[in-house]
Amino acid sequence: MRLKHIDRMRAIAVLFMVEVHTAAIVPPSGITVGHPAAFVAAAFGGLAAPMFITISGWGMYSSASRRSSEGHTASQWANWIVPRFVLLCLCQIMVNVLLNVERGGRFEWHTPGVLTMLAISAVICPAIVRTSMGVRTMLMLLFCASPLVLGVNSGPEMGWFERVDSNSMEEWFGRLLWNGTYPVLPWFFYILLGTVLHDLRGDCRARERWIVIGIIATSATLALSVFEEVDWALTSGDAILTFFPASMPFLIVSGTMVALALRILEGEEESEGEPLMGESLSLLEPAGRMSLTIYVSHFAVLGVVALMMEGEPRLALVPAFLVTILHTLVWIPLAIMHERHISWLSLEELLRRSQSSR
Repeated sequence: MRLKHIDRMRAIAVLFMVEVHTAAIVPPSGITVGHPAAFVAAAFGGLAAPMFITISGWGMYSSASRRSSEGHTASQWANWIVPRFVLLCLCQIMVNVLLNVERGGRFEWHTPGVLTMLAISAVICPAIVRTSMGVRTMLMLLFCASPLVLGVNSGPEMGWFERVDSNSMEEWFGRLLWNGTYPVLPWFFYILLGTVLHDLRGDCRARERWIVIGIIATSATLALSVFEEVDWALTSGDAILTFFPASMPFLIVSGTMVALALRILEGEEESEGEPLMGESLSLLEPAGRMSLTIYVSHFAVLGVVALMMEGEPRLALVPAFLVTILHTLVWIPLAIMHERHISWLSLEELLRRSQSSR
């Protein structure tokens, strides 16, 4: 049985991704890093990918756990892994082509990204379900600390277009594993976080204790920012929390916020009650059930917009804001209509059919 709060979390995650990508393609003019609008956009952007990857990890782990308990054979596991791996890799290439740098976009066709990382996670997932939660917790903490070990190898001085490009297979694997946009080190932290949150479904008190610890750690990063007189959060540069590359404080703070959001949305559903706000948020669920389709499709829209905006002056704050919000929210009614009329036409349905036909 599908959990309503998980579908809602998926929807919010993918809509956050749409928002941050749209804001990057249609940035308003005259907005500095310290502007409140920039802070709001950065807050959504900082949570988008962590939320998207964590809930994807939760879902993959749930599916793999069910299959493990059913005693799947090697061929049955291959039937589960191969379609996922191939589809996610092809979708990543599709995203890169739709928003290619040669047409005003942001990616090279071969750029490894978030979907590549999820494809690797699908391959590893059958092994992950055979480990205890204690082992996965230790691995999660190790991945959280990996930015400290990587140091300059994570590319703190790299610009965006250097981070999405590679001139050799060696560089490409470097982008995939430690210095790309969403490298395995440290972003696999969120996959493991999803597995741990899954296994703690029946123990909300334990999750709440960890959330409190995370909030205390978040407060410590804010205090450190004040005392050291450095920015608290920047996309990249000299700050306590950085996204490119992901710093250890960023992993802790964003992981805490993701766990908190999941707990809030859950309400009483895990104890056979209702999720947060009952059926009032049910309009989000169709978007959650087709989050991969929305993720890929919104890049098609942005690819056209990027081509139209190339060489043009930036929009003013209000028009840019309206474009961003409208493009984000329109996927909610589109998903509802899609599910009612053409639910068979989606990447999720393609994945289900590819598995059943093998």
